[in-house]
Amino acid sequence: MTQDLLDELFQYELSLGRDRYRRDPDAAPDAEELLDVVRHGELFRALLAGPLDRREIEERLDVSRATSHRFVRWLEEHGYGERVDNRYQLTGFGATIAYGVCKFETYLGTARRLEPLFEYICEDHEEFVVEPFVDATVTIATPADPYAPIERFLSLLRESETFRGFNTTHMIPPGADAADDPLFTGRTVELVYVPDTVETLRNDSDAALEAAIDEGTVTIRARDALPYGLALFDDRVGIGGYDEETGAMCVFVDADAAIAREWATRVFDSIRADSRPVSA
Repeated sequence: MTQDLLDELFQYELSLGRDRYRRDPDAAPDAEELLDVVRHGELFRALLAGPLDRREIEERLDVSRATSHRFVRWLEEHGYGERVDNRYQLTGFGATIAYGVCKFETYLGTARRLEPLFEYICEDHEEFVVEPFVDATVTIATPADPYAPIERFLSLLRESETFRGFNTTHMIPPGADAADDPLFTGRTVELVYVPDTVETLRNDSDAALEAAIDEGTVTIRARDALPYGLALFDDRVGIGGYDEETGAMCVFVDADAAIAREWATRVFDSIRADSRPVSA
């Protein structure tokens, strides 16, 4: 899948719910039909696997004979399914609706898992999309383990030869690059920070970091505002959400899906293009 196509897909997903029905209220589906389709999600999923006869529908969905009769009649009346050789199968239209139901259920489940992140990421940042993080690992700070998100981040960083990101200050607090755990040594790093953070890094950085900047293995850039923390490793990408008052990282979400990397790269490149280089 080309980058241009991915960009189009991301933009479509972002604009679909935000603008489409605002421009054309009549494009919104009938509420009753929408609810009816969602209620029959289990039936759609069963028929996506292949045609079933009435008895198989009853067994697969654990429903009565009367309910299975109502199901197949509903499918036929709405054009979602048809009877072929005493078995019921989805029509082309019905299969499309079924995939949409499955996608919605996946989207809802993913959004629920990512709920801790939404509390902390910038509310008006429209670049964030849910789909790339379906199988993400979500690490939350708890009273029993308040540093779990930072530890998850550091474990990924130590395994990676490259690291790019922005607003990662609370992932790598100034002064964390100690001699016994050199986070920047031996890897190529490019980071974008707000100006105040750049000044803090200048004041607190050790000789190893300054040398890495001089050698060009670490690049620091500045931008006036950043939405959240984004990290790109060799094999995974992550997003960090911070408490505005304390600056503590409260949640870290990371994923290895190709589409997650494409999304993260797209966002990072956009932020980087709007930043300026700084020296140590």
